[in-house]
Amino acid sequence: MSNSSVALMDTTGRLPWPSLLVLGGATFVMVTGEMLPTAVLPAMSADLDVPQARTGLLVSLWAFTVVVATFPLVRLTARFDRRAVVAAALVVFAGSAALTALAPTYSVAAGARVAGAAATGLLWAAVNTHTADLVAPSHLARAIAVVLGGATLGTVLGTPLANVVARAWDWRGAFVALAVLAVVAAALVRAMVLPAGAPVQGGRAADAREGADGAGGADGAAGADDGRGAEGRAGDGSGAGVAGVGAASRPSLRPVLVVAALVGLVLVGHFAAFTFVTRLVEQPAAHLPGGVSGLLLLFGVASAVGVAVVGRVGDRRPGATLVVTTVLVAASLVALLAVGAHPAVAVLVVAAWGLTTGALPPLAQTAILRAAGPEHRATAGTVIPVVFNLGIAVGAALGAAVVDRAGPAALPVPAAAVVLVAALALSAAGRPRRVATTSAADVENRETAPFPG
Repeated sequence: MSNSSVALMDTTGRLPWPSLLVLGGATFVMVTGEMLPTAVLPAMSADLDVPQARTGLLVSLWAFTVVVATFPLVRLTARFDRRAVVAAALVVFAGSAALTALAPTYSVAAGARVAGAAATGLLWAAVNTHTADLVAPSHLARAIAVVLGGATLGTVLGTPLANVVARAWDWRGAFVALAVLAVVAAALVRAMVLPAGAPVQGGRAADAREGADGAGGADGAAGADDGRGAEGRAGDGSGAGVAGVGAASRPSLRPVLVVAALVGLVLVGHFAAFTFVTRLVEQPAAHLPGGVSGLLLLFGVASAVGVAVVGRVGDRRPGATLVVTTVLVAASLVALLAVGAHPAVAVLVVAAWGLTTGALPPLAQTAILRAAGPEHRATAGTVIPVVFNLGIAVGAALGAAVVDRAGPAALPVPAAAVVLVAALALSAAGRPRRVATTSAADVENRETAPFPG
């Protein structure tokens, strides 16, 4: 099956809910597995006889492995059905969790985590691309929000539940439970997820219909996007693409890389501060029910609300909404300076921070995948987890450097500055620009933008 299959969608706009929910379940498993060492940190460190700081490095090792391994693994599996790739990667993920549960030493546990991280990078790439293949471009933000809802639940519920399992049983039991969940998810993927291009309840190909009407494209389909096509091609057959190329040329990969890099920069700023969130809010949290844990739960719930909001409105103008959201993330980071003024202020700031950062990933993925179009969808799906994990790793490292020098109170301003720079660059990248395009009759100027919306 070709990985560039055109997504089919029925004319009522229904989404392939079972497929999206199962893929969301896979992201729940992935995120829970990524953060699991933090949930069982004391018990795992004591059992493996290593300092807690060394056990905490398993999370950093995970992110680094995703960055290094994802592109080679995607190339190796490119010829296979993505559903088989997702299922197989989940099985490897399950094996990694089981081996971690049985690990007699820290070195064995670290090796098992490397295998799980490599599988996760491949999982994210395949899930991102397959989600885009299952729906029309005009419904992409909603579909991504559904799938990433599972990842959000992994943060909000998965890690605390793992902690409960570890307390009731032991830390190894939490990894066994994760392995079982991964196997169940793999079986559901094989049984319920539709292949790319499969019709949804008798639907038909909006994208292919546009191709038949005369809009050029690499696969004979331009992808519906509010009447303009996923790559911004005009319906008159002129074929002005996102990078100003003609209809016979492939769209440029540059917009995908630009938007992904800028979103990675946003994550650098966010995680520089979020890595030390407990230090930043500990003073006002002491006067609130639940303390720091209560504020972290609030952050997680607000993030889930942000994902849900994107599912409702993100398809209208994802590019512009991404810019606005990024500015609001910067404002939330600056507002961290005021959390000590009153506990109520801390509640508002943490809620706003969670809401905006929750909305960021689905908006970013929508903008990146729309800019990619069918031609570069597989590459874009791979770039997303690589850049996101790199942003997390760099942000955490830079945040640690600032804290070592000046303490956690010095974090909000530089973190916000990094995010604001990214917001300004995203705004500039999204502005239409004049380009020359050649038609059958003459040469004319057309407006194009690096990413839609």
